[in-house]
Amino acid sequence: MSLPDSPRGPGGLPMTVPAPAVPSRVRIHEVGPRDGLQNEKALVPVAVKAEFIRRLAEAGLGTIEATSFVHPTWVPQLADAEELMPLLDGVEARLPVLVPNARGLDRALALGAREIAVFGSATESFAKANLNRTVDEALEMFEPVVAKAREAGVTVRGYLSMCFGDPWEGPVPISQTVSVSRRLLDMGCDEISLGDTIGVATPGHVLELLATLNEAGIPTDRLAVHFHDTYGQALANTLAALQHGVTTVDASAGGLGGCPYAKSATGNLATEDLVWMLDGLGIETGVDIGRLTATSVWMARHLGRPSPSRTVRALSQKEI
Repeated sequence: MSLPDSPRGPGGLPMTVPAPAVPSRVRIHEVGPRDGLQNEKALVPVAVKAEFIRRLAEAGLGTIEATSFVHPTWVPQLADAEELMPLLDGVEARLPVLVPNARGLDRALALGAREIAVFGSATESFAKANLNRTVDEALEMFEPVVAKAREAGVTVRGYLSMCFGDPWEGPVPISQTVSVSRRLLDMGCDEISLGDTIGVATPGHVLELLATLNEAGIPTDRLAVHFHDTYGQALANTLAALQHGVTTVDASAGGLGGCPYAKSATGNLATEDLVWMLDGLGIETGVDIGRLTATSVWMARHLGRPSPSRTVRALSQKEI
């Protein structure tokens, strides 16, 4: 397998041609080790997970969501959180973790977590499927979790799923997404990640939601975007968000991931595909695409299947 030694692709490609109204730098919130691996049926050894995170950090990713402190019966793949966290000592990256409730927060704090995330829903159907609660009940559960985390000096991210469409309810009213976003911020979340869980968003929808959030008093710098590529729209939606001013984008190395509670959800936006586009736009990320691609090739071999990322396949000459 031949991979470039430089942070860019072969022959200095892609050529840098900036576009109007995009930020100069983007922070990639890497979700591969948590959101990417959580749906894998075969258990990935904890040492492989730790090495995956180390390699991602060495490729230049500064924020890597490491794991989730959920009950092991919910997500067996992440039952080794207590084993994993000590193996990450010395990793030079922010290592947020997902916590579902107060017990999960206590477990995370005991292991020194400094950033956590809670996981809400814009729709009743997904709240029921994912948390076995209504939207209101889920938010009530999060309130003491967020408060305790803030008291401990821990940064809190609020994930919001089904912002653009729901497999049971269909189109999700923009006002509904705005309302739940507002409540997450009001309870103390530092950032809201807007999730297109089943990948049905299109650029106009993205722009309208972001504009409406701004009109509701939610500034763009408190927002991140999390797109799935079910209908091939993830990069187009990301570009629309960038042109609106969003500077934090979630992505998963190699395009790993889906959602165990929404069967129509396919993989996340691949980090390599995102970095290729951002490199071409002249947007700084700090990520070495060659090293990142090599990491995804390495993980694909551990999982026993090729990466769905087009950029990984192109840069690795389809030798995975």
